[in-house]
Amino acid sequence: MSTDAIDLQRPLSDLAAALDAGRTSSRALTEQALARIADPAGQGNVVFTQVDAHAARSAADGLDALRRAGARLSPLMGVPVSVKDLFDVAGQVTRAGSKVLSDAAPAKHDALAVARLRQAGAVIIGRTNMTEFAFSGLGLNPHYGTPRSPWQRQAGHIAGGSSSGAAASVADGMAAVGLGTDTGGSIRIPAAFCGLTGFKPTATRTPREGALPLSTSLDSVGPIGRSVDCCAWVDAILSGHAVVDTLPAPRSVRGMRLGVLTNFVLDGAEPAAIAIYERALATLAKAGATLVEFQFTPFEQLPTINRFGFSPIEAYAWHRRLLAERAQDYDPRVLVRIRKGEPAGAADYIDLLNARAALIAAATPVWQGFDAVLCPTVPLTPPAIAPLEANDDTFTATNALVLRNPTAINMIDGCAFSLPCQAEGEAPIGLMVSAAGGDDARLFPVGRAIEHALRSAGLGG
Repeated sequence: MSTDAIDLQRPLSDLAAALDAGRTSSRALTEQALARIADPAGQGNVVFTQVDAHAARSAADGLDALRRAGARLSPLMGVPVSVKDLFDVAGQVTRAGSKVLSDAAPAKHDALAVARLRQAGAVIIGRTNMTEFAFSGLGLNPHYGTPRSPWQRQAGHIAGGSSSGAAASVADGMAAVGLGTDTGGSIRIPAAFCGLTGFKPTATRTPREGALPLSTSLDSVGPIGRSVDCCAWVDAILSGHAVVDTLPAPRSVRGMRLGVLTNFVLDGAEPAAIAIYERALATLAKAGATLVEFQFTPFEQLPTINRFGFSPIEAYAWHRRLLAERAQDYDPRVLVRIRKGEPAGAADYIDLLNARAALIAAATPVWQGFDAVLCPTVPLTPPAIAPLEANDDTFTATNALVLRNPTAINMIDGCAFSLPCQAEGEAPIGLMVSAAGGDDARLFPVGRAIEHALRSAGLGG
């Protein structure tokens, strides 16, 4: 088989097998990624804010030499990986999708997550575009452009945010995996809108050192890929756990007890999205899973609890000095959200901490009573870009709806996948599969089983 036959738009397991068998090389995969980024007919100039082709080629050649010498660092060895623009990469400026930080000093060291990926043999292909300072679920960026979902590409629908470029880089075959962050859905939303798999771990599971923060209480670091296995391998690398080269065959969903959340997460949902979601549930039931509908009424209090919210308060604390000097250089829509935290006092913040602690205490035993809890990742199909750019009210309402369901899981400190569940040609939405905080390892085999059941029915890719 020629190297040209190995496409980056394949799961990581396929790429690793091809590399191990000598059917391709890291240099060939890297050249393929760079060619797609540079293709004038593509969107590489919007998806990436920086590409270091020379360093990527040098890394690929070095990894190929190591492989010829008999070394195999991980299933990620020799595979191109993209990095969201809020992670430090040694020698590069971390702009976080902003103009404000364009003249900042280059990072002296890699972020710990980036360093672990390098140690595992990943080829860092470039930095990906994002919502400025990660403060929106839509992925619009007035400074560097807005990446598009692969669905109805010419019409122009959002890739989702804030890790918009991370998802688009994987969807368009510019990288095999994208490193992202998730504060209120910033991995799961773009994964959903691009028809990919995204994993948000428990916040403390993966390292945040060297990543510019949005909310120090809610930020988590994780992957966007093409399968649960892609995410499992990258999560093991990021979290410092053992990487198992050969994963077991997916178990069946038969006999699994899956909670189906019926309140809060379906409000204001698009009929088209609900139809796709309900078909996914029916598929799992037909495959033998027991679906248990339930309500979690504490979620109804989230709008009140988040009167200020962690992200505005903690972002304002980080940005307040920059705002005093460079407020005019911020995306105005991001600026409004950061300034929402300005009037919050210490008592407001303590109230928020206490309310979250109570929410976690209430949710944990409920979530642990199921193999996983299901709901739509987002209750709508990918919105068109133009109306969001043109109207602040449309932007604000859509952003709130897109963020609502994923944010609820961040607030209970849970872990969650977004799995594609649409049929071929349909608008991509995600099925969110969540577990309680700290139950990440238990969630992976459940996610693989659900993914297998959906794919066996022709859903989700």
